[in-house]
Amino acid sequence: MTHTRTPSSHVPDGGNVAAAVADAPAPRSTPTRKTTATALLVLATVLAGTLGPMQSAVNGRLGTWLSDGHAAALISFGTGLVLMFVIVFSRRSTREQALAIPRIIKERRIPWPNFLAGLCGAVIVLSEGVSVGGLGVATFQISLISGMVISGVVCDRLGVGVAVKQPLSAPRILGALLAVTSTVLVISPNFQAPHVIALAILPFVGGLLAGWQPAGNSNVAKATGSMFVAIGWNFLVGFTALLVAYLIRAVTSGVDFALPETWWMYLGGPLGLMSIALMALLVRGLGLLLLGLASTAGQLVGSVLIDTLIPAPGHVVHAVTLLGTLVALVAAGIAMIPSRRAEAAVGAK
Repeated sequence: MTHTRTPSSHVPDGGNVAAAVADAPAPRSTPTRKTTATALLVLATVLAGTLGPMQSAVNGRLGTWLSDGHAAALISFGTGLVLMFVIVFSRRSTREQALAIPRIIKERRIPWPNFLAGLCGAVIVLSEGVSVGGLGVATFQISLISGMVISGVVCDRLGVGVAVKQPLSAPRILGALLAVTSTVLVISPNFQAPHVIALAILPFVGGLLAGWQPAGNSNVAKATGSMFVAIGWNFLVGFTALLVAYLIRAVTSGVDFALPETWWMYLGGPLGLMSIALMALLVRGLGLLLLGLASTAGQLVGSVLIDTLIPAPGHVVHAVTLLGTLVALVAAGIAMIPSRRAEAAVGAK
């Protein structure tokens, strides 16, 4: 996910029209109206958050159908890349910005590791194709979110992708510990099955990597002048890495690749793009804290609903899964609260 800052509003130049708008009294916003608007935006963000588990479910079913999570990740990234190619290259400005990336890399305007942020997304999508079929969507999402919470705490402490470093306060450490606890809870029914624990490690590692991904994408967006170009580059890097690894597999051990005939199995990439776009729009009305809490709630609630209403074959939602969902939400909420020192530093600027 990409952190998006709220742009300043502006009035277009235009003689008397601009003057009239500037002189007009600001509309009164009653507390009730503001609360209602915020509640509606939060609800919309919760619904947008469910796109994440939908994507996991699609990629998981695709991986099960293909009996190859790697091929499923390749198809998911491929569909997303095709869409981003159309979006970026249909406009002259973004097309020129995209074609300028090799020159930007050569000139070293930003450290080169920023251009590899797409590898983090590749790990997450690969883990979806490999592990969702065995774990279920809820356990996968909780493991992923737990890794992201811990990664977020560490990245904030190191100042990765943020303007002000966040100290390791007691609440943030508690949030990280609760994140680990939630993961242990949801995999506890399978402690006698080591392969299930191994599957849960994949999304957890993906979550750890995901904490750095927004910073890399943000830096690429600043260097190119377009977030669309940064997202497109993100898909290109991820797809290329997955394709190279797949070709190596094909040469060394052989693969049996097939395209699914079911149309909705191609929706993994588009669902991911929809999630990114909606979050970028909704952050303007909510801010990062509320957006993060509401989207996390949507991911967790959506995961439980999917596993309950359309469970994968042989998968059961346990009571500890629901408890782990609640603990993960609390962990994310605690970890997202900024420290007083960071708030003071921002206020002083």
